[in-house]
Amino acid sequence: MSIQAIIEEKLQALEPTFVAVENESHRHAVPANSETHFKVTVVSGHFQGLMPVKRHQRLYALLADELAGPVHALALHLYTPQEWAARGEARPDSPNCRGAGA
Repeated sequence: MSIQAIIEEKLQALEPTFVAVENESHRHAVPANSETHFKVTVVSGHFQGLMPVKRHQRLYALLADELAGPVHALALHLYTPQEWAARGEARPDSPNCRGAGA
């Protein structure tokens, strides 16, 4: 099973109404077909009342094995359903990696 699929499976514990896991490794200075850099968007009622740092800590706990091993970076976009709707169901674009051409 790919790292991306494992992450997607583990995020189901948050009972998301929307989840997107995008492998952005190709945008970084890593070997081809790497699974090291991911953009993760999760919309879940489980985030209600939690400050952003607590939301991130929840994800880090769920993905502890992946972060201890193959995953180098996560860009996290974590919203309640109300926040997601207020944003027009959109998340920020990822910046270009400065080291990708190095």
